[in-house]
Amino acid sequence: MKKSSRLIAGLVGLAGLTLAAAAGAQEKPTPGGTLNMIAQPEPPMLMVGLNTQGPTLYVGGQIYQGLLSYGKDLKVLPSLAKAWEVSEDGLTYTFTIQEGVKWHDGKPFSAEDVVFTADKFLREAHPRWRYIANTYIESITSPSPDTVVFKLKRPFSAFLYAFELSSFPVVPKHIYDGTDYRTNPANQAPIGTGPFKFKEWKRGSYIHLVKNEDYWKPGMPHLDELYFRIVPDAASRAVAFEKGTVDVLRGGDVEGFEVRRLSKLQGVTTTTDGWEMYSPLVFMQWNMRKAPFDNKLVRKAIMHAIDRDFIVRNVWFGLGKPAVSPFASTTRFFSDDVSTYPFDLAKAKELIAQSGVKPQEHTIRLMPIPYGTQWDRMAEYVKQQLEQLGFKVDIRAVDAGGWSQALSEWDFDITFNFTYQYGDPALGVARHYLSTNIIKGTPFANNEGYQNPAVDELFLKAASAVDEAEAEAAYAEVQKMITDDVALGWLFEQRNVTIMRDKVKNLVRTGIGVNESMDDVWIAK
Repeated sequence: MKKSSRLIAGLVGLAGLTLAAAAGAQEKPTPGGTLNMIAQPEPPMLMVGLNTQGPTLYVGGQIYQGLLSYGKDLKVLPSLAKAWEVSEDGLTYTFTIQEGVKWHDGKPFSAEDVVFTADKFLREAHPRWRYIANTYIESITSPSPDTVVFKLKRPFSAFLYAFELSSFPVVPKHIYDGTDYRTNPANQAPIGTGPFKFKEWKRGSYIHLVKNEDYWKPGMPHLDELYFRIVPDAASRAVAFEKGTVDVLRGGDVEGFEVRRLSKLQGVTTTTDGWEMYSPLVFMQWNMRKAPFDNKLVRKAIMHAIDRDFIVRNVWFGLGKPAVSPFASTTRFFSDDVSTYPFDLAKAKELIAQSGVKPQEHTIRLMPIPYGTQWDRMAEYVKQQLEQLGFKVDIRAVDAGGWSQALSEWDFDITFNFTYQYGDPALGVARHYLSTNIIKGTPFANNEGYQNPAVDELFLKAASAVDEAEAEAAYAEVQKMITDDVALGWLFEQRNVTIMRDKVKNLVRTGIGVNESMDDVWIAK
């Protein structure tokens, strides 16, 4: 096998970590201490391979790890894999895993765990990996205890971006092999390779993780323990930070107006870094299997009835940017040469009349995502706009588990969702529109039931393209088609702010932000 330039990039990633460590040596980490954070809302489980909601990733990112991580510039960085090689034809990827890694129960980590994770666990349980595995992967083997080889059926240009925590959490074969993955007791008392081990989950109060004394990185982690506090009320979360009960607020933990106020407190620092890999995009998701959302003119009408600028300014306090495409503007191959839907209520009513749909005959169940009052206020605004078109709207409030289950089982009319784009449309965007990804069991697939064979073909063509210009042309065309079909109702690109005490050091270091292993985080005395 010949080594491609991407191997060099991997080695540069290793060097980059060394340089970062040298730069950090100016301040010597203080060992010990407790870091208090908030899990909002309380996650339904901590098994990242089965649930990729934000709170699960936040907590689970300290327990589980992926093969790779990614810098703020989206450079590929090592994690459980210390090096990688890519063949010149782009069909063979060889990973060398870290030495001396142990699971939290003391069992040795090996390449067999990676093969099991990729070929069995995630192929069955993970919507994005299932698509990658079934579409592109020919075989996954382990020729030696520290080597894993992926052979592809066809080139997949985004493959090296498919191994971060939420896409590829490595799970222990000795715990899950031969079991029902979804009911395994380890889902509630997880065992990973990360810097912190699961200690206790007091429902409604906190999740407690403690230092992994046998962690594979020498001298790490620096902290003794992590607490993820469960504080259901947004105002109470702001008070908890102000009083020092918690040290960190991640994006969405408090209201937008509180972000402004708390950021100005003495001894507090903020950053919008750490979302480069995810680029979250918020959208309305409608069930196209039933009226009135099976009518394209109705979907177009709703888009014209929603003032996305108003939502960003008044509901989210400026923490966002109106979306115009299925792609975030920060995602590769983004194009704004698409069908657009400026706010125009008269145009919306005209389209409803053309559609033949009688709005008064439809009662729409609107299910907000249960992540705080800003989502509830957005639901009230959308309800108001839909009612101006003549529809009857009932807001259906659910908890995080109920939302995930309803969307996963297609038991909804319209809801909100926001999903990560993972640096490349083949990973974070295509999953919402491919007809092959209309599957039950996850809220982050093609839950709306959109089908367009031409879109399927273009996504496959772009992802398999060796020439970047060919990929760009295919992605430009697919964006035009999807926006004309109004497969989803794109609202805005999120702009998240992490707020923390000055004493918290090294919290946001990579493009996956606070989901990154906090092994190098420390608290200044």
